[in-house]
Amino acid sequence: MKQGTQGSAGTTGETAGAAGAVGAAAGTTRSRYRVPAQPAAGEADRRRDAGAAVEGPARGEHTHAEPVLPRPRPAVQRSSVRGQVLAALRTALVTGDLRPGEVYSGPVLAERFGVSATPVREAMQQLAQEGAVEVVPNRGFRVVERGPRELAELAEVRALIEVPVMLRLARTVPPERWAALRPLAEATVRAASSGCRATYAEADRAFHSAVLALAGNQQLVGVAEELHRRAQWPLVGGNAPGGGTRAELIADAHEHTALLDALIAGDLDVVRALVGEHFNGAQ
Repeated sequence: MKQGTQGSAGTTGETAGAAGAVGAAAGTTRSRYRVPAQPAAGEADRRRDAGAAVEGPARGEHTHAEPVLPRPRPAVQRSSVRGQVLAALRTALVTGDLRPGEVYSGPVLAERFGVSATPVREAMQQLAQEGAVEVVPNRGFRVVERGPRELAELAEVRALIEVPVMLRLARTVPPERWAALRPLAEATVRAASSGCRATYAEADRAFHSAVLALAGNQQLVGVAEELHRRAQWPLVGGNAPGGGTRAELIADAHEHTALLDALIAGDLDVVRALVGEHFNGAQ
C-alpha cells in the first residue's frame, strides 16, 4: 500500500535517434511486454503508418487472383490492440523499463511490440492524458520525471480520499461483504511473493478498488485508481515508491489481510490504526 503529437515515421536519422533513446529499456520491453502476435499488416497499412498515400487498383486493373473479402472491423481490432499495448506500457512504467526523462518514438516502440504504430500512438496519447508522458513534437513521448515531493503529494491526496471512505464503510458494510474480498487480499500476498512490482501493483489496485466500490460511487473508484496508478510510477533514477523489494512487497500485502480481518471483525479501533499507518507510511 506504500507507496505528441508523434511525427510520422520520419527520416532514418530520426528513427535511429529514437532507437538510441529507447536503449536497454526498449529491449526489455520487447522481451517482457510483447503484445500477442497480430495479423500481419498489409502493404497499404504499412504505407499508411509511414504517411504515404494509399492508392487503389488502377482503372481497368484485374483483381481476379485477389478475391474480395469482407473488410475487418478496424475500430474493434484497433481498440483491442491498443488496450494490450496500453497495459504493456503501464507495466513498463511501473517496472522502470520506460525510464523517467527518456523520449520514446512511436514507430520504434511499435516495432518492439510487433504492431503498427497507430495503436502505440493512441496508447501513448492516453498516457499523456493521465500525466505519465508528455508529447515531444516530431520526436515522440517523454516519460514524465517525478520526485519525492510529488509522490508525497499523491499519498496525501489518496489519504484524503480513501481514509474517510474506508472508515465510513467499516461502520456500515456487513462482515459477509468484507469476507467476499478475501480472495483479492490473498491475491496481493501471492503477487508480492513473486517479487514482481508490476504484478503486485495490479493486485494492489484491484484490492483497493474493490474496497472503494462498496461505497457505490464509480467516480470515486475511477479517481482513486488514477491516483493509485500515478503513485506507483518510479521516481527519477528508477527508485520504486515504497521500496519494491520482495520482502517490502510481502509486508505491504499482509497489511491488506490484517485490515480485512479487522473489518470483518468490526474492530473500528484497529481499522482506524491500520488505515492511518497504511497511508502515513506511503512514500
